[in-house]
Amino acid sequence: MKFIKQLFDFYLNASFHVSLSVLALLYVTDIILGIQIDYHLNYFVFFGTITAYNFVKYGVEAKKYFMVAKRHHKNIQVVSIISLLIAMYHVFFLHRNALVFMAIVILMTAMYAVPVLPHAKNLRSLGGLKIFIVALVWAGSTVILPAVESLIPISRNIIIESLQRFLLVLILLVPFEIRDLKYDDLSLRTIPQRFGVTKTIIFGSFATLIFYTLTFLKEDIKIIDVIAKGILFLALGILMYTTRRNQKKYFASFWVEAIPIFWFVILYAMRY
Repeated sequence: MKFIKQLFDFYLNASFHVSLSVLALLYVTDIILGIQIDYHLNYFVFFGTITAYNFVKYGVEAKKYFMVAKRHHKNIQVVSIISLLIAMYHVFFLHRNALVFMAIVILMTAMYAVPVLPHAKNLRSLGGLKIFIVALVWAGSTVILPAVESLIPISRNIIIESLQRFLLVLILLVPFEIRDLKYDDLSLRTIPQRFGVTKTIIFGSFATLIFYTLTFLKEDIKIIDVIAKGILFLALGILMYTTRRNQKKYFASFWVEAIPIFWFVILYAMRY
């Protein structure tokens, strides 16, 4: 039992779970927008996410990332290096336009963790900006990037789906922001630090309403999209209602991050 728990914790800490969620959102884009996801793009996004998330989590300081002492961190480091090599292999099979867009996404990810401004450690340290950068990267990687790779013009439906994906990630980050109140430095000025837990949950609830409403502004409204997002809307509402400052260990790191996978499973079941 102890080994299984250690394996599960490694699965979470090494960013496999969050990478599956990002991959699930790629397939959601395929089902909702009809954008066929390239096989190489799947591998690039999955393994690239593992590398990027581990760098953001453990590589804020280069010394901390490259010179590790604990066996657990060394294993994550090995996983990150292998994932980077796999992602770099598949990137050579993608369209040039996708490479340009990915370069922008990678730059934003790097700026999130690496110092770029004279009076701020990194963009992550700028008050309240953190979750918006993460949401922008997720939306770009799971909606715009597949469209660019498939040489599909950016239509109204793609723009609205991108906005919904942006809002979804903002909503999913609310429990993390509230959970991390006890750990975050006050200089970060996160949304819960600035406005309190209650107002942050209200913000998430309002974003949930906007998220679902945008579905009806698309050029062609698919019943599968309306129903699946309706179920997701209820799930997100329950999430906001049950989010507390003192959370159980796996509430955010597993259950909240599993919501994109849950969304994909619903769409897949309805489609097939």
